[in-house]
Formats: sequence, structure tokens, C-alpha cells
Amino acid sequence: MKLFPVIALSGFAVLALSAAEAPPPPALAAVRTVYLLPMSKGMDQFLADRLTAAHAVQVVSDPQTADAVFTDHLGENFEQSMETLYPKPVPPKEADEKTDTKKADKSEVSQIVGAADKAAATAPASTFGRGKGTFFLVDRRTRNVLWSTYQRPSGGRPEELKHTAELIVKHFKAARSGKAED
Repeated sequence: MKLFPVIALSGFAVLALSAAEAPPPPALAAVRTVYLLPMSKGMDQFLADRLTAAHAVQVVSDPQTADAVFTDHLGENFEQSMETLYPKPVPPKEADEKTDTKKADKSEVSQIVGAADKAAATAPASTFGRGKGTFFLVDRRTRNVLWSTYQRPSGGRPEELKHTAELIVKHFKAARSGKAED
């Protein structure tokens, strides 16, 4: 009975130490190269500068060589950008169906287009707009958000944007190392 408090206390100590030095998520640790999408107020340029200076990750200008993408927005515009940069391959069966669609009657095509326009007009607006301070690291293959942070720039002056970029990189490096932030 006297050993129970000692064992329980030891267990809590081990849990506390392991939580303080938790390893980063495997997907985040695997990111070595990033591509930055254009951001509001030119923040992508400041972020590229600070990521490079801190040796956090390699910033690439060719999106095809990137492991992940940094962005300050999610939603429809982001998805369109990702589809432009990284188009999903069309399976052969769908390619054949597209050829058959071209042969379809023009009235059928106009009905389909009309239905799509109507659906787009009634679609709910995305809640993922420009977050004005939220930054995301998105896996280019799975399109999953690997990491995000909120660091709203205090203004639009270069010194303020540089400082904000430094804070973002600090949070990013802490997340990659698995260490708790200050």
C-alpha cells in the first residue's frame, strides 16, 4: 500500500517529462522544402526571407519540388491554386468518359452547365477566407494542414511584417522540434 503513492508519482513525472519534449508529428518533421503562395501585404517575401535565414526549411521557387505549401488562406481560391500547381491525374476510365461527353447532345451539356451554375450560386460561402493573421503549412500531396499559427501583423510596414515573419518562424521551428514555445 505504501508503494502505490510512489508508483503513481513516478508515473506522473514520466508523463510530464514526455509531454514537455514530445516529438513533432511525423508529417511535419518530414517537410524539408516549402513553396510559398502569394500572401497579403507581401508577407510571403518576408516569410521566405526569415525561413531561409533561420535554416528552418528550404524555400523553393519551383512548386513541383516542394514537400509542402505555406499559405495565409484556405478555401475555394486555395483549392484552385493547388489544382493549378498540382493537378490530380485523371484515371483512364474518366478520360474515356470525357471523350464520350464531347459527343453528347448540346442540349444535355447546356442542362449540365446550367445545373452546375445553379449549384455554385446556392453554395454556402466558405468560412476559410483570408484569416488576416492565420498561416497554414499544407502537405502538397494529401492537402492536409500539417501546421498552423495565428500571428496577426500589427501593420503593413516592412519592419512590422519582418517581425511577424520572425515570430511565425519561431513557432514553426518549435513545432518541428517538438519543444514547447516560450
